[in-house]
Amino acid sequence: MHLAPGVPACDRHVARKGHLGEAQAVVGTAPGTLARGRLVRPQVAEAGRAGPTDRSEEISEMRVIAIEEHFAPRDLEAMRARAVRRHEVFADQLDEVGEGRLADMDRNGISMQILSSTPPNPQTAAQASVWNDRLAEVVSRHPGRFGGFASLCLPEPASCPAELERAVSELGFKGAILHGHANGRFLDHRDYWPLFETAESLDVPLYLHPTPPPSPVYDAYYGDLEPEIAGVLSTSGWGWHAETGMHALRLIVSGLFDRFPRLQVVIGHMGENVPFSLARADSTLGPVARHLERSLTEYFTENFYVTTSAYFTHPPLLCALAVIGADRVIFSVDYPFSQNAPGRAFLDSAPISPADREKIAHGNAERLLRLG
Repeated sequence: MHLAPGVPACDRHVARKGHLGEAQAVVGTAPGTLARGRLVRPQVAEAGRAGPTDRSEEISEMRVIAIEEHFAPRDLEAMRARAVRRHEVFADQLDEVGEGRLADMDRNGISMQILSSTPPNPQTAAQASVWNDRLAEVVSRHPGRFGGFASLCLPEPASCPAELERAVSELGFKGAILHGHANGRFLDHRDYWPLFETAESLDVPLYLHPTPPPSPVYDAYYGDLEPEIAGVLSTSGWGWHAETGMHALRLIVSGLFDRFPRLQVVIGHMGENVPFSLARADSTLGPVARHLERSLTEYFTENFYVTTSAYFTHPPLLCALAVIGADRVIFSVDYPFSQNAPGRAFLDSAPISPADREKIAHGNAERLLRLG
């Protein structure tokens, strides 16, 4: 990976562009407090009304569960083989999983976060266990507010099934997060199928999360660009979304879901561009994937969930809803790389029915993750 020295370009870009300031401005103009995990916004009188409508009260009282929310303790970050240097704001927020984070959740009506590590994947099985034990400690201190997705050592695929089993059965985690490719291989490689078999048997989802591209891809696609632009274009600006969408399609065409038909995979960022292009893929890729038992659309609408992480505009949401339906969309923020205030404002303002808003806010997550 060839990023500019120091702080990763994508971190600098988000901070420089004022995303954090915008989030704080939203909080400042619409302050609120949380009572037992539900946002209670102050009543503001308007012309002809004494307070909010009944519908606004319903939205304020709605349970909101966000499932792509990150943590990265500073001491564990330092243990990684490739140290990740982040913008200081993000480093602080990733490390803070106590009263400061809970207060921000309370201000913005986030009832619960499902926490997971940031890329890259742990490089050893022992490292994965350390991350998972630490996350279990965090969840145990606030079990009603936090849940966990396990980190797994994808570079050592043989270690993954047992660690997932331990994380779910002993630590109470709700699934695992998989940070893209490992050792230059995508996860459709047969070495990872025992992991998928274990996830299916445990009835827990796997969250397929982006990771920076391998060096040969970076060099070919981005190597001639100014480093800061290359760093963002290869990751949050476009590259890793396109790659994760392709990764999802690779899982489908590998026959994975014919072998494990009950397996559920979650992808973020409003479906990593797949909903927009799914009909095209079905019409061109589908006919040559003759070994598959179902259409690409059927696999995507039956074996995948998508989350809203970091995508806070309505057109991508409406596209996802039109393609896969409200039963397969789950709210997420991507905290701290995106902030809770604009995420919650997006959810509240989405032009969808009250029933679909409830599904996206909490109902689908409760069903998929078996949350009380």
